[in-house]
Amino acid sequence: MAVTAADVRELRDRTGAGMMDCKRALEETGGDFDQAIALLRERGIMKGAKRADRVAAEGAVGVYVHHDKRMAAMVELNCETDFVARTDEFQELARNLAMQIGAKSPLYIRREDVPAAVIEHERHIQKAVAEGEGKPPQAVEKIVEGRLGKWFEEVCLVEQPYIRDESRKVQDLVDDVVARLGEKISIRRYVRYRVGESLD
Repeated sequence: MAVTAADVRELRDRTGAGMMDCKRALEETGGDFDQAIALLRERGIMKGAKRADRVAAEGAVGVYVHHDKRMAAMVELNCETDFVARTDEFQELARNLAMQIGAKSPLYIRREDVPAAVIEHERHIQKAVAEGEGKPPQAVEKIVEGRLGKWFEEVCLVEQPYIRDESRKVQDLVDDVVARLGEKISIRRYVRYRVGESLD
């Protein structure tokens, strides 16, 4: 059974686990949600889900300045307690996220942040491209969904491949730290500057 993006999103909403963890769990269980949830629990990946409703009001600002001093990025990373915010692991995560933002210039933090009009515009473009390539009409929708998924990986920070290990997503990196530190961690906002670039 093919695992769809909608299935992955639903499992993520139900468990709080990372997108790639949800996708892998669904693939390994043939799309069975109950078995996928059990698999995530066995692996300890759902720990963050229990914390999803907690308030993450503490945190730190991660900063990355490129060696040529022509580009910099800052990210606000939140957690629940000042104790966790001061740990080396949390501080390192904030720095790594700032470096990711500097290197990959995401437009949004997560898929849910992308305005519906922007998604529809991209869908329209990808449909026109697929039709222009002469793809069979019955395959166009599937092709468009696949290309939209790739587009989300480019423009959404948490879906981007992590620059230090492209086999993993940025969300996987955050989820690992959540599991180890035992607190909700969320990326609140970020900014990236490059000399000569517009802020628009």
